[in-house]
Formats: sequence, C-alpha cells, structure tokens
Amino acid sequence: MRRVRVLLVDDQVLLRQGLRKLLEIEEEIEVVGDAADGHAALRAIPECRPDVALVDARMPGMDGVELIGHLSREHPQVAAIVLSTFDQDDYIFGALRAGAAGYLIKDCSPDDLVAAIRRAARGETVLASPVAARLVAELRGAPVIAAGRGPAGHEKLSAREIEVARLVSAGAANKEIAARLYITEGTVKNHVSAVLRKLGLRDRTQLAGHFNG
Repeated sequence: MRRVRVLLVDDQVLLRQGLRKLLEIEEEIEVVGDAADGHAALRAIPECRPDVALVDARMPGMDGVELIGHLSREHPQVAAIVLSTFDQDDYIFGALRAGAAGYLIKDCSPDDLVAAIRRAARGETVLASPVAARLVAELRGAPVIAAGRGPAGHEKLSAREIEVARLVSAGAANKEIAARLYITEGTVKNHVSAVLRKLGLRDRTQLAGHFNG
C-alpha cells in the first residue's frame, strides 16, 4: 500500500519535530518535508510532492488560510488540514472557504490525527467535533437581526458580524475591535462592510443608531 506523504507547516520548530516523530512511527504515513510558513511550504511542494499538508492557522509571513488558498489554486492535489490551537470563526470558515479538507484542534489525540490524515488523503473532509458544531450552527443560521430599509431586505447576520456591529455601535475603532476579538483589522473592515450591506445602512453612524435605537 502506498504511504500517505505529509508536509508539516508550522512556525514552531518543536511542534514540527514532535509531529514528525509522532507520524514517522506510522507505517502508512511518510513525512516528506516541513516548513515554517506558507511561503516556505509553497517552495517545498514541487520537490516533496505531499498528499496532505498539515497547516497551522496563524503563522508569520503567510498564514494558513492564505496558504490553503494558494494550494487550492496551484496544487489542488494536496489536501490541506488545519491543525491549530485556535477555533475562532475567522480561521475555521476562512480555511474551509479557501478549500481546506479539514480543521483539527491541537489537543486532538494522535489516533484522531492519523485517522484524519488518512481520510483527507482519500478525499474526505475531517472536522474536529467543536469545529463541526460551529459549522452546523452557522449553516442553521445565527440569531436574526431585523434589517433596515434597503435592497438587502431582511437577512441574517453571523454571530461574528453581530459582535463586530455591537462594538462599532459602542464606539470602538477597528483596531480596538481587532484586538478584542483576536482578528485582523482587515477582517473587521470586511465584517463592517458586510453588516452595512445586509442591513441597508450607509455608514457606521447609521449602524450605531440601528443597534442603539
């Protein structure tokens, strides 16, 4: 049986070494390379030709979500699994939208990790239980906020969009919101734009009035 070729992508050396030792004892898995960030991973792929990439979500230079987007476009044969300590919506949904084959939390068991790698190599999707629960909740719909008059009509805001909207209404700047929610300022701006569009509002002032009215 052909072994599953795995590339490890994480900015922590000790974690990469630990994962390598863990996976190398598995007869059906071969660790073919490792990289400290997304740029290094993209450079390594043509030579090591992995079947699966284990990718950290938060890395300097090029983070996991951006890397997965590149893999989906440039190396679609590589199944990317996020292995992260973060289970925040931005990382989960960002990675899945970018084309990730799975999302695991770093406290998963070795057996679960090995099984996930094998399943991803077969083309299956693998999600940690908390991640699957978040995804189901998102698909079922977050709490409804009635929309104002506008072309968007009555729509639903995601839980994260509601958090951002409430902080904007409280007078918080994008930098403050980003720090409080552990997301980037760019992500905050995207959420604000989405909220304004869905509620048919013109600007942050109208948004504050909508939530405080």
